Amino acid sequence: MSDSVFLAGDENWWRQAVVYQVYPRSFKDSNGDGLGDIKGITSKADYIAELGVDAIWLSPFYPSALADGGYDVADYRDVDPKLGSLADFDEMIKAYHDRGIRVFADVVPNHSSDLHVWFQEALQSEPGSAARDRYIFRDGKGESGELPPNDWPSHFGPTSWTRTTNADGTPGQWYLHLFAPEQPDFNWDNEEVIEDFKKTMRFWSDRGVDGFRIDVAHALKKDMSEPYPHIENYDVKHIPLDGSHHLFDRDDVMEIYKGWREIFNSYNPPRVAVAEAWVPAERRPRYASMETLGQAFNFDLLAAPWSAKKFKKSIEFNLDLSEKSGSSSTWVLSNHDVVRHATRYGLPKKTDYEKWVMTDGNSPELDRELGQSRARAATMLLLALPGSTYMYQGEELGLFEVADLPGQVLQDPIWLRDGMTRKGRDGCRVPLPWETTGSSFGFGTGAAHLPQPTWFAGFSVEFEEKQEDSTLKLYRAALKLRKELLTSETLEWVPSKRKVVHFKRDNGWHNITNFGKKPVALPVGTVLLTSAPLVEGKLPGNSTAWIKE
Repeated sequence: MSDSVFLAGDENWWRQAVVYQVYPRSFKDSNGDGLGDIKGITSKADYIAELGVDAIWLSPFYPSALADGGYDVADYRDVDPKLGSLADFDEMIKAYHDRGIRVFADVVPNHSSDLHVWFQEALQSEPGSAARDRYIFRDGKGESGELPPNDWPSHFGPTSWTRTTNADGTPGQWYLHLFAPEQPDFNWDNEEVIEDFKKTMRFWSDRGVDGFRIDVAHALKKDMSEPYPHIENYDVKHIPLDGSHHLFDRDDVMEIYKGWREIFNSYNPPRVAVAEAWVPAERRPRYASMETLGQAFNFDLLAAPWSAKKFKKSIEFNLDLSEKSGSSSTWVLSNHDVVRHATRYGLPKKTDYEKWVMTDGNSPELDRELGQSRARAATMLLLALPGSTYMYQGEELGLFEVADLPGQVLQDPIWLRDGMTRKGRDGCRVPLPWETTGSSFGFGTGAAHLPQPTWFAGFSVEFEEKQEDSTLKLYRAALKLRKELLTSETLEWVPSKRKVVHFKRDNGWHNITNFGKKPVALPVGTVLLTSAPLVEGKLPGNSTAWIKE
């Protein structure tokens, strides 16, 4: 069993780490086929190192038909041939480790692709067979089983059930898929499923993967006993606190993660994991426990409006949760599933993002200058907080959502499965602009798999490298300073005006974020960095300053 190249004594590195999310197919294309790939990620190791993050997290890179952006996994222990090979992956790990950057892999345990060898075997097997027991098959209702077993919805459309066809062409059983039909749910009461995922965790850990992001971590265990309850939707508000929901956040899912924790702790240093668990906040510490996954995403600020009151309340609440779990908090503003925060902050309050993204990306209702100012300020605030920060590729360039992608190029199953009424998540997954010119702004030598807008030229790495006040330069400066200033996982609130969030860390490092419009006076000290130029010595609205006593 291979140990990490990093020193064993640094086993708590993750507690205040900055992790940069790479969406592989949209990061960098090395061979001109329009898809980002593993060699492309390797080629940008110096760029990531200069940015100053502690780790990268790769969204799924496994063999996939891309029914859901790679989250339909056909083989959990291989690399998609369109993205490279295991040898390419090993070279990438080495390139990042050589630069002191750790690597997270995304694991999708709730469901596989319908192309997974197990599911194909299940389709060829009889009802009640061992092959079918790895998934969730049920007989239909009605006179001849023509109705689904129940009325449970899918995240991507009206039903979570799809009917199979028997070998003789007659209709067969139905299988459960909480997401797309191409993503059948595993049966986590099956011991073979449990053991196979343990094998997957060891496989990637042995290759040097330092941590794992666990997709839909709250949905593995299910109560499939009848009578089935009526479930209107999967809103987290409808998940009870007693672990009794039939599909989500069941208490027995923790037994799975305890088994994984034993594997993680067998490595030197221990592997780490972060849960994507959309559960009531009171239940989140269970996933972040040192006995289970160790950390859980806190998406509260991702969903919060631009408000000093809301931000402060969320920070206080989540730091308290972290103390209860023994973990550190996580802070997130953007990822591959949501509208980019520079866009969210530039739109009017109570904007329905799903409806707005159906309009022109240059809509007059989007105030780009305001969105950019707030996004820069919010990033500095997050980086000053105790805990770890998860960033999404392109936010260091200040990228906005690409909101005017034509329907014929959209790939998200939300669009394809929901009556083409919700545009989905492709707008934040458009390939990155590396250069100011070229058929794909340096993403590759040919066209990108999602079209890039012309305004990407002014947000490219090449362009921002030449601008002293660019968002890229701000991120680099903030991340460098953060490493120098990092201290214990505590903060002290400093009394401030109503629209200001002011706290300090125990080494005299102050963060002051002005959520209002009017400039505010700064405390006495050395100004280390600001997200916007000071106005007559004062901090302007929608901006952040770091000061050292």
